[in-house]
Amino acid sequence: MKASTFQTLIVGLLCLAVAGLSGGLYNQYQRLAELQSTNTQYLHTLDTLQRDSNALKDTQEQLQYALKDLKQMVDTGEQQANTLDPMLDQWAQEIQELRDGLATRATAADMTALRARLEQVEQQLLNLRTQPSPPPPTPSATKPKKAARPKPAPLSPPFSVLGVESRGGERFLAVAPHDSRSLIDVRLLHSGEQLGAWHLKVLELNSAIFAVAAQPDQTVHLP
Repeated sequence: MKASTFQTLIVGLLCLAVAGLSGGLYNQYQRLAELQSTNTQYLHTLDTLQRDSNALKDTQEQLQYALKDLKQMVDTGEQQANTLDPMLDQWAQEIQELRDGLATRATAADMTALRARLEQVEQQLLNLRTQPSPPPPTPSATKPKKAARPKPAPLSPPFSVLGVESRGGERFLAVAPHDSRSLIDVRLLHSGEQLGAWHLKVLELNSAIFAVAAQPDQTVHLP
């Protein structure tokens, strides 16, 4: 074999080797570039997942704090309810006791006042029954020089005057039928009221003035 031919063969083989190596290196470079791109995508995805994980962790912590606050509020509300329930029951019981006490005292006071009034009227009625009848008026010794017009005789009221009672600063005339012996029949007349045809006009200190239909005013002296 000639030397020139051998050199040509060697150069050809070297060219083939260099071409094969170049192709392999290019393929490795492309694969490395693809791997780098894939790695970049993986890193980007990993960063996104990391951010999502951190956000989820923050949300979980906030929920835990909110749950803790809510539990604390519930516990506080239960404690307040446990404290207020006995107090409310006690207040309700005290209010009811006050109402019962006021009702009892008011009833006792009313009964005492009524009993005192009945005893007073009963005593006045008894005094009226035991009083002697007034003596008949004596005729005048001298005769009038002129015949005077006779005055109408005073009318006798159709009831007995027992006395005067005071109620709330007002004066009332206590009267009862002549034949009555019960306190139930006692009636209290205020100025302006009437009993039958007798209308009480004025209640003076020692007498009572009545207006009677078709008659002059009648003065009844108090016992």
